[in-house]
Amino acid sequence: MRLVTYRAHVEAEARLGALVSGIGGDFVLDLETFGEEMGVPFPSTMLEFIDLGPQAVAIATTLIEQADGLFPLGTAIPFANVTLLAPIPRPRKNIFGIGLNYTEHVAESAKSLDTSPELPRQPVIFSKPPTSVIAPGEPIRHNGEITQQLDWEVELAAIIGTKAKGVSRENALAYVFGYTVCIDMSARDCRRAGQWIYSKGQDTYAPMGPVVVTADEIPDPQTLDLSLTVNGVTKQSSNTAFMLFKVDELVADISKGITLEPGDIIATGTPAGVGAGMDPQEWVWPGDVIEATVEKIGSLTHSIIKA
Repeated sequence: MRLVTYRAHVEAEARLGALVSGIGGDFVLDLETFGEEMGVPFPSTMLEFIDLGPQAVAIATTLIEQADGLFPLGTAIPFANVTLLAPIPRPRKNIFGIGLNYTEHVAESAKSLDTSPELPRQPVIFSKPPTSVIAPGEPIRHNGEITQQLDWEVELAAIIGTKAKGVSRENALAYVFGYTVCIDMSARDCRRAGQWIYSKGQDTYAPMGPVVVTADEIPDPQTLDLSLTVNGVTKQSSNTAFMLFKVDELVADISKGITLEPGDIIATGTPAGVGAGMDPQEWVWPGDVIEATVEKIGSLTHSIIKA
């Protein structure tokens, strides 16, 4: 199932929807309204839906399949008539970011940044605050008084569906609700004493979406192509198979010491091709356009504007 958070018009509240095909094209099915028509109480927000557990996905999927494209009047809105928001517009906690998680990115970072050329023996974990999250298409703000080195990173993000504490790697993927696309923007000249949160956690530095694809549709998250372009020129192109620490390892590792809760987000790292690794180095500036894509999920397109 492909889930979204959307607005039907500018002043409408954010609501939970599922992308569906029906007679006449593609639609966003309002899950709360659809559930009411079908006698099943679905919530109106993504976080509340995640809280219901895996059975909610199974029930909603079954009901949508049974409808076979014929949805009750007033439950489905043409896709072209809605505005997509970040799937989780306001995460409950900081996003867990994973640094240096692709071999070639470790090498390029060591050449241009103050990171070790040695492959990490454990996941390198940082965080991005909830205020860094923006919706698909919303502009990324470049504050020239703070940074002259604004960089890009395309990432697969995993969303936790079930409380995870000390889980094994063998069982870790069972705790994942679904996956989305994240762009980890980074002001390379804003790192402070080796700490990354100010560099990576500024406002608008976590574009996310456009959808959440539930885990049942991506049983193996280590087979996905991911790429990023700047002004139409490909900068990053790789596959999640090349992660040093796979999604199941990341869930197991973090949960050893930090309880993962429903709705928590893990941005799993970026491959080579970031601006800091170019020779000469490249950065994005107001007027530039970034597009990030992860296979089976979709693309995010964002303009850079002056803050």
